[in-house]
Amino acid sequence: MTSKKHPEWVPAAGHQLHLTGIYFDAIRLRGIRGEAVLQHLATLTEGEPGPVVREMAGARWTYFLIPPGASDGYDWPSGVKCFGPATRDEWVGIPAPDGNTYPLSWRCGAPEEDEFVDPELLHGLVMAQLAPATHEE
Repeated sequence: MTSKKHPEWVPAAGHQLHLTGIYFDAIRLRGIRGEAVLQHLATLTEGEPGPVVREMAGARWTYFLIPPGASDGYDWPSGVKCFGPATRDEWVGIPAPDGNTYPLSWRCGAPEEDEFVDPELLHGLVMAQLAPATHEE
């Protein structure tokens, strides 16, 4: 077993809802788009993209967790849901590091203290993937 020190907002078992904008902001992408962005992000970060939560049922959302307040610095395109301090009463489910956390899971392992997805890198990848599609509509 690993000796990672997880942030206080990562539950010990199951999963918990957390209000965004306090411990983290979240950028949400649906299904295959989220997986594609994650794959590119993982490639560019040598397999260490930061905390990413995946919903394994329904729309299969992917949540990229960035530092609290960081989402305000970017204009996110259509098709991306930003959960941060500018939104009110937005909650994101956070799974435990191990055990039964269905329908949520960590895509690249639970985060360590102060570990987040790089918002600038994430924004660049999202814009490269989604921005051209929004111009065609």
